[in-house]
Amino acid sequence: MAVTLSAMGCATVGPDYQRPPVEPSSRWLESEDSRLSTSLPIQQAWWEGFEDPVLNRLVETAYKENLTLRQAGLRVLEARAQLALAMGGLYPQSQQVSGDLQYFRASERSLQAGVIPLSYGQAQVQFSAAWEIDFWGKYRRAIESARAGWQGSLDDYDNALVSLTADVANAYFLIRTLEKRIDIARQNAKAQAESLEIAQARLRYGSTAQLDVEQAKTVLNNTLASIPLLEAQLTQTGNALSLLLGLPPSDLKGLLQGTSGTTVYPRQVAVGIPADLLRRRPDIRSAEHAAAAQSALIGVAKADLYPAFSLAGFFGFLSTDTGANRIIDIANWNSRTWQVGPAFQWTVLDYGRTKNKIRIQDARLEQLLTAYQNTVLKAQQEVESALAGFLKSQDRADYLAKSAEAAKKALELSSLQYREGIKDFTTVLVSQLALLNAQDSLVDTLGSTYINLVGVYRALGGGWEIREGQALVPEEIKQKMARRTDWGGLLDLSSEY
Repeated sequence: MAVTLSAMGCATVGPDYQRPPVEPSSRWLESEDSRLSTSLPIQQAWWEGFEDPVLNRLVETAYKENLTLRQAGLRVLEARAQLALAMGGLYPQSQQVSGDLQYFRASERSLQAGVIPLSYGQAQVQFSAAWEIDFWGKYRRAIESARAGWQGSLDDYDNALVSLTADVANAYFLIRTLEKRIDIARQNAKAQAESLEIAQARLRYGSTAQLDVEQAKTVLNNTLASIPLLEAQLTQTGNALSLLLGLPPSDLKGLLQGTSGTTVYPRQVAVGIPADLLRRRPDIRSAEHAAAAQSALIGVAKADLYPAFSLAGFFGFLSTDTGANRIIDIANWNSRTWQVGPAFQWTVLDYGRTKNKIRIQDARLEQLLTAYQNTVLKAQQEVESALAGFLKSQDRADYLAKSAEAAKKALELSSLQYREGIKDFTTVLVSQLALLNAQDSLVDTLGSTYINLVGVYRALGGGWEIREGQALVPEEIKQKMARRTDWGGLLDLSSEY
């Protein structure tokens, strides 16, 4: 009977997963820009394109030490164990060895008095098993769902790695930008202090009014007041970077040494085509695996509409002492006892509960299919927005560079004319403010250019490939887990089911 049912157990109820229709754009809106390339391969370790050894070192440190990424790796192990648990459903689901030894004393006034001994002992040992045959594919669908969940956990790890590399680069470029803005503020404050000294000297000689001195003080102190705010932002960004590196708030001067921050970005950025996102973006793959896992759960629920066939039985030894022979001879072959047979169970009247469970799973599937489609659209939107920010910030930086150069020359001329008494001090103050604003805006825009380019790489799903061939969980963590719990071979993530 068991062989027959096993041979028949080829039906698999429930839908087979199908990817929902998505229509990525055929081209990027900015694809005609010469600064972009749709033919060059997208750089996997994109941060290396900035040619900054400090950035490379920070990314490498974060990859090894970031605790959020480590949590994502541990969730992969959890999903691996969930898959192994689901695979166990293909085998006998209930197996146990049991035994007991009991002594009985019957009442002399019972109906059994004189028929059985008043006192006797009994011992038994038996092995029992029950196996629900996967006739409708219930357990196979559960394995299918768990496998998709495991693959989704790998996608989530990759997505965490994409975010980590981008966050590290953003924090680094923001630090370099703030450092330059502080330096510019200090340089301008130094020049403004010199102007104040000139105004004070001219006041002493009666060549100017007190108003010039007070205006010079105002400009100088406003510039000095901007420095503590920038320094606070620098400290806060450094603390955020420390967290990404798996460190408490630290002085990162040692890690940041080795470059003046004059990084470059590629003259032409490889962006591929929108259809590449379906393969590259880990969050898109994760959304699809979530839908695939849910699709299989419909089959798990649908199997409850049909009868469940099972095979159960036990084998053991049972012995009872008799009268004068007070020995319980359980080891004798004649003491064997066994029972085996098929059975089925079918709930025929459940007032629609099973069908409604199926409907719940189906509604959840449709939600996840819609979420997948929305994830694809969002991915394209993120790439387009990042490209626009990157290209337009470059254009803005070009204009600001010319503005800063002109403001510098204007300040030189106005200062010279003020010393010679040709222009009043207001012209100098206006020129100083214009120079400070132009230089600060230029540096801020250059920093935004780098950060927007990082946003392009993040939106394209770049960076996760560096984990290929690498351990998702540090070896010392796996050893600690192995000492605490028997993981079998599940800690070795290089093998697959």
